[in-house]
Amino acid sequence: MGKNLADKLNKGISPQQFRDTMVKNKERFHSLYDEFVWPNEEDKEYFESLNNRDDLRCLILMADWCGDVVANIPVVFRALETGGVPVDVLIKEDHPETMQDFLTLGGESVPVVIFADTGGHVLGQWGPRTAYIQEPMVAFKQNNTDREAADYQDKLSETRQEIGRRYGEGNYQAEILRELRELISSF
Repeated sequence: MGKNLADKLNKGISPQQFRDTMVKNKERFHSLYDEFVWPNEEDKEYFESLNNRDDLRCLILMADWCGDVVANIPVVFRALETGGVPVDVLIKEDHPETMQDFLTLGGESVPVVIFADTGGHVLGQWGPRTAYIQEPMVAFKQNNTDREAADYQDKLSETRQEIGRRYGEGNYQAEILRELRELISSF
């Protein structure tokens, strides 16, 4: 990737500080965090094995007002806590330059879970949601390039409804863990 975030390591807030200072969506976030259950022993063992690595750091661009943060980050927090991976939370609005370096489909979407080595060299990133849940937005962006089109907002609304529907299917939390495992295993 060629990106380096050494200047951001240890400059964010901790996951606990984020949880403590949430203003919006706090109850839902805490509920998902507190009720997290490993979908299988294999995932739990994988993340526990990360305690043997001291070369990983994680920075998460996010904000408490974002539905994707509320849905996804409790799982990410639990997995990385289990793995002993140090996490810096970067509030999107407080780190606009970092947000610009990690756009999704040309836009400022959060969360962005960024993995780096101890020198801040970016190894990979995940987010704002699983690939399956993100599919409708990818298709929307590809097929609706004119933001001024008369039906743009209607189609965007339909896309967001489909994303919401997909969150309601099956166990998206298991997909988050699978995608994080694949990503972390690649470095």
